[in-house]
Amino acid sequence: MNATMRKVVIGTTAVSMALAVAACGKAGDNNKKSSSTSSGGSTSIGLLLPDNTQTRYEQFDRPLFEAKVKELCSGCTVQYANANADAAKQAQQVSTMITKGVKVIVISAQDSAAIKSSIQTAVNKGIKVVAYDRLAQGPVSAYVSFDNVKVGQLQGEALLTSLGSKATTKSKVVMINGDDADPNAAQFKQGAHKALDGKVNIAYEQSGLWKDTVAAQKMSAAITQLGAKNIAGVYSANDGMAGGIANTLKGAGIAGIPLTGQDAELAGIQRILAGTQSSTVYKAFKPEADAAATLAVDIAQGKSISSLATTTLTSGSGDKVPSQLLTPVSVTKANIKDTVVKDGLYTVQQICTSAYAKACAAAGLK
Repeated sequence: MNATMRKVVIGTTAVSMALAVAACGKAGDNNKKSSSTSSGGSTSIGLLLPDNTQTRYEQFDRPLFEAKVKELCSGCTVQYANANADAAKQAQQVSTMITKGVKVIVISAQDSAAIKSSIQTAVNKGIKVVAYDRLAQGPVSAYVSFDNVKVGQLQGEALLTSLGSKATTKSKVVMINGDDADPNAAQFKQGAHKALDGKVNIAYEQSGLWKDTVAAQKMSAAITQLGAKNIAGVYSANDGMAGGIANTLKGAGIAGIPLTGQDAELAGIQRILAGTQSSTVYKAFKPEADAAATLAVDIAQGKSISSLATTTLTSGSGDKVPSQLLTPVSVTKANIKDTVVKDGLYTVQQICTSAYAKACAAAGLK
C-alpha cells in the first residue's frame, strides 16, 4: 500500500471510530437517563423528619415513605435522617444530603423559618424540595399535608360535643397549643379558635412545644391559676402532649372532663377507651407518606405534579407552593373500630392489652 492510500485508509478509519464512539456515547446517555428516571438506577431521595418524640415519624412515616418509593422506583434509594427536635442539626442534615447528591429532599421542618436558607442552598445546587406535613419556608417545589385548619376545627368541635350542655361562655377551657416554630401549630390553633371562640371561655392558653413534659407543666400552672374545680375542658393540640396533661389532671384529682388530641397515637386511643382523653384526630399516615413519595419520584423523573398538587398555599416566606391536602377524621370512642382499626393502623390486640380489656369490651372492640 502506497503512502497516499495508507493516509486515506487511516483517515477513514479514524472518522468511523469517532462516529462509533459518538454513537455509543449517545446511546449510553439515553440508557443512563432511562436508568435514573424510570428504573431509578442512580436516583437518590432524601427524607428528613423533625423529631422522634412523636412516635409517628419513626413508626409510620419513614417506613411507609421508603416502601412507596421502592414500589414506584425500584432502583431508587432513600437517604434518611431525623433532626431529634434540633433545628441546627436539621440544617446540617440538608448540607449532608446536598453532599450525597440527592435529587429531591423531602423535609418535615423542625423550624419552618430557620430551614429557609438551607432549602435555598439546596435549590441553588439543583435539588428540588418537597415540604412534608409542615410547610417550610423558601423555594419549595411541592407540599403535602392535611388540611390543618380543619384539624383544629375538628378538635374544637369534638371538645364542644364532649362538653355538651356545659359548653357555655362561662365554661373555662385550657388551651395547650403546639410549637410556634411549626407552621402547622398556628393552623391548628386557628381552626380550634374558629370552633371555640364565643362558645366557651378560653381562660388559659400556652404553647406546650409538642412536649409532654412542657404540656404537663403548663397544665399544672393552669390549675394553680384557675382552680381545679373551675376547669371544664382542655384543648391539647396533639396526643403526645395530651399524655402529659392527662397525668397532671389525674394528679390534681380532676376526672371526667374533655381532653382533645391529634395523631391517633396508640396511647391516645387507649386513653380514649379508658376515659382520660375524649378525642383525637386521625390523619392517616399511609396516604400522606404515599403522596409525598409519589411527588418526590415524579419530580425526580421530571414529570408534572399538577394532577397531584391541585391547590396552592402561601408559605411564611411568601412563596406560592403547589400543595396536596388530605382530609383528617375526628376519632372518639364511638368510631375507633371504623377508623384506626379498619384501616389497619392498629389491631384490636395492640389496643386491647390487659389494662384496657374491660374498656375495649364495653366499646365493642374484640
